Amino acid sequence: MMIRIMSSRETGIKRAFAFLSIVALWLAAAAAPVSAHPVADEIRRTAVVSAFPPELAVLAAELEDATSRSINGVEFLTGKLAGSNVVLFLSGISTVNAAMTVQLALDHFAVERIVFSGIAGGVDPDLEIGDVTIVERWGQYLETVFARKVGDGWEKPSFFEYPYAGFGMMFPRSVTVSRAGSTQSETRFWFPVDETMIDHARQAAQRVELIRCTDDDQCLPRTPKVVIGGSGISGSAFVDNAEFRNYAFRTFGARVLDMESAAVAHVAWANDVPFIAIRSLSDLAGGSGKANQIEIFFRLASNNAARVVMSLLRDMAGG
Repeated sequence: MMIRIMSSRETGIKRAFAFLSIVALWLAAAAAPVSAHPVADEIRRTAVVSAFPPELAVLAAELEDATSRSINGVEFLTGKLAGSNVVLFLSGISTVNAAMTVQLALDHFAVERIVFSGIAGGVDPDLEIGDVTIVERWGQYLETVFARKVGDGWEKPSFFEYPYAGFGMMFPRSVTVSRAGSTQSETRFWFPVDETMIDHARQAAQRVELIRCTDDDQCLPRTPKVVIGGSGISGSAFVDNAEFRNYAFRTFGARVLDMESAAVAHVAWANDVPFIAIRSLSDLAGGSGKANQIEIFFRLASNNAARVVMSLLRDMAGG
């Protein structure tokens, strides 16, 4: 039996070929589109999302031919709603939960548009509890820098973009995000709502009847209205502070604030999927002279938002 011992030169060549083979495989994998969650449902659907159960319950009760499936612990309901093929699910409360669950839906379903239905805090002093807002853009006010105190002012790092004035030490900043179909990242504060869906919402708003009384007969002083246009902001904070409310209206021109919509708008923009948020005011984010009224009016507000969503879906389905 003869044993051949390779020279150091031959060993080096073999190692080089092995390395090049690994590089070639890596480049091939990088060039091919990779999906950790392949689409499991090929029917083109509208994703209808809410943050917590009472918001979604009104819509789920109207769902026809409902089928349930669970992915990563999130329940997705598919079926027909107001003439549209939909997938309904809860985002969970907070920007992180919202971004995670919406991306999960996009990875598993053929989502052609996203509609968020839920409650929010009113910022615009012309709006009242029960009103429904449909704004044209969303930004994240807690994408922020906590600045260093220097004398009587604040010193901010120079490597971020600061499009707006701060609130004390908190200075909102823009975020850099990549987008489907683009080779370059973009830095922005605002994420737009789809213009076509806004047009449908204008038509849908004319046909919807909002409620002003709760089930236990606690009534608002006037019948709520649908307001379209302006800006909304989101952050993972429950805001019940009149001073911050005034800052948000003055600085961002915000009409409404919540804890999820801007994150969903961010994910929708990154995936190039049309998005709209229907938010009804359950409280005034600290602007009421009384204690926060969310526990009294969140079901009324959820119902009003759901009514507008149903009207919107009918309009988009041609009904």
